[in-house]
Amino acid sequence: MSIQSTVDRIDAIRQALANPATMIAARNPLTGGAEAPAEATTAASTSTSADASSPFASALTAASASYEPAQGVAGLTSSFAPSSGGTGSRIVAAAESQLGQSEMPPGSNESPAIAMYREATAGAAPGEPWCAYFASWASRQAGEPIGAAGEGLGSVGAIWSWAQSSGRAIANGPGVVPQPGDLIVFGDEHVGIVRGVLPDGRIETIEGNFENKVAANVRSASEATGYVSMT
Repeated sequence: MSIQSTVDRIDAIRQALANPATMIAARNPLTGGAEAPAEATTAASTSTSADASSPFASALTAASASYEPAQGVAGLTSSFAPSSGGTGSRIVAAAESQLGQSEMPPGSNESPAIAMYREATAGAAPGEPWCAYFASWASRQAGEPIGAAGEGLGSVGAIWSWAQSSGRAIANGPGVVPQPGDLIVFGDEHVGIVRGVLPDGRIETIEGNFENKVAANVRSASEATGYVSMT
């Protein structure tokens, strides 16, 4: 029974009752009614307690028994639940959730986790270098997929070209400070994710396919050739 149905049913009973005290008693919290004055509530309590089998009491019992609170959203199937922060923090959280995932065997560019990362990139091929697949996966998990159509990108060159065409490319140089969640690019060879910036300017990163695994790293400020803004 819905709350509105309960309200309608109680209102109908209240109109049928001649006893004013019983009518005041009908102002139950389930109906959303205002709180009755203390003296009227006392009188109503005396009346209803004397006859627990009254029509109103029966209706109220039925309403209380049938009331069910709203349930939370169901159906979240992803193994990673993005945090409630901004895009950058969600990308970092996704990347952090995979720290330690490694190739099986080392040097193969393969594992169940790497196969999952490939799913975020259209046309991804087994056995290929996977740093760009990992960046594409983390970005998609955060709700900010990369690529002109959000299709993910499988090479560092493709990521940088997309960044340039979309106004996201930031060439590294004096005074450039990336934001957490930005992609960090090393020429055409490698891409990772900025985790944070240390007080001395060094860049904390999370990188897929670094020494055959997803690894946390610290880079000097001059190592990157550029960044891709994701915020």
